[in-house]
Amino acid sequence: MEALTLTTPALLFSAISLIMLAYTNRFLGYAAVIRNLHAVYLDKKDESLLRQIKNLKLRLTLTRWMQIFGIGSLLLCVLTMFLIYIEYKMVAIWLFGIALLLLIISLALLIKEIQISSKALEYHLSDIEDHLKKNKS
Repeated sequence: MEALTLTTPALLFSAISLIMLAYTNRFLGYAAVIRNLHAVYLDKKDESLLRQIKNLKLRLTLTRWMQIFGIGSLLLCVLTMFLIYIEYKMVAIWLFGIALLLLIISLALLIKEIQISSKALEYHLSDIEDHLKKNKS
């Protein structure tokens, strides 16, 4: 195994920062959709919106955990660098491994969230198709 140097965990900084930016953008997008959906629900009291609300709650929860695991990974990378600096190499190696695992979990949750988001969009498309079929009849 190659020696773990200060540059190894530092390499993940830019990747994790970009991932966190993407997660934050997703979160802000959900916040806007939820606020809009809230206003529509209060106006119409449409029961069909409940499926969308349930879907958004799940996606919001996944995004929160994606962010938590991503931040945990970044935090452990910084701690790894500190431990390398004070020459606690073995502990640093283990912490860096845990940081990588947290990043893997965060990315796996992203895959799950993307699948749920795609399913939600498919619902919208099928609703539009059903509406178009009813109008043709």
